[in-house]
Amino acid sequence: MAFALLAMLMAAPNPASAQFFSDRPAPVPPNSIPDMPSGPAISLAPPSGPASAPLLPAPLTQPPVAAVTAPVPSPLPATPAAPSQGVLALTARYGKDMPVINSGLVWRVYSDRPDETGAFKLIREDRGATPNIVLPPGSYVVHVAMGLVSAVRPVTIKSDTDREAFVLPAGGLRIEGRVGTSKIPQNQISFSIYKGSQFEAGERSPLLPSVAAADVVLLQEGTYYIVSNYGDANSTVRSDIRVQAGKLTDVIITHRAAVITLKLVGDKGGEALANTAWSVITPAGDVIKESIGAFPRVVLSEGEYRAIAKNEGKVFERPFKVVNGVDGEIEVVAR
Repeated sequence: MAFALLAMLMAAPNPASAQFFSDRPAPVPPNSIPDMPSGPAISLAPPSGPASAPLLPAPLTQPPVAAVTAPVPSPLPATPAAPSQGVLALTARYGKDMPVINSGLVWRVYSDRPDETGAFKLIREDRGATPNIVLPPGSYVVHVAMGLVSAVRPVTIKSDTDREAFVLPAGGLRIEGRVGTSKIPQNQISFSIYKGSQFEAGERSPLLPSVAAADVVLLQEGTYYIVSNYGDANSTVRSDIRVQAGKLTDVIITHRAAVITLKLVGDKGGEALANTAWSVITPAGDVIKESIGAFPRVVLSEGEYRAIAKNEGKVFERPFKVVNGVDGEIEVVAR
């Protein structure tokens, strides 16, 4: 208000200036102004002696000091005291009687009421294992997450410490694939994890579509099924598993398959012909794998197949059999 008032005052026109720059001529007095005798010059300097104070005209004489009423200062508005703070002390466990989780947690505190857009405002976020979050007294919603496992709870903070212990009934899952006693290389196998049993009706999307071998995945306690894909053809295995809270479950999935290399040659044992298009089909005619190249490699489940090779407009084929764990090379002679 002070700055606005100052601006208004600075913008107001000066009456004297407006009169000075008027277009009308200055008024002429009716008679000549007589010369006034000049008196002694009046000094504007303050008097130097105690008795030399000039007498003020009557209308301007100051009233006696006793008659002046001292102004009563208006009371200043009381400054509101800062609201007392409360402390939200948080911990999480895999089970009621298990130790406190010491890493991997993400804590989020939200307002307990949505805003005008319907969203709940995030108040605080903390990634400590056992955070102490300072908050004004009030109601909030606390969410804690670890991997795919989470829990949520409304809390009310007062001007003291509120201790909240969450239970995350989660366990770890680690998977590897094997053929016989041989471990499948990590870059040749992948796993998808689904909630529930594979025998339950209905289509489901995977919780985790591509899990690498030997990775540890944190899941809520319960039943899941794993789809294991060895290679990119037809070596697929489904397995139901059970995850327990606070435990690491190691799962070994066994495939009955082999790695087969295909070659089109002019003579048995000869050089492979380049630019060959391949199809691997079942005896019933179902196409399992298609590829182009001189030495395509394909992982196939044990069983019987036919290899069909197309080169320079000609088609050649050969039946073959895949034995579990026996990798091999299939030659198709171009005759």
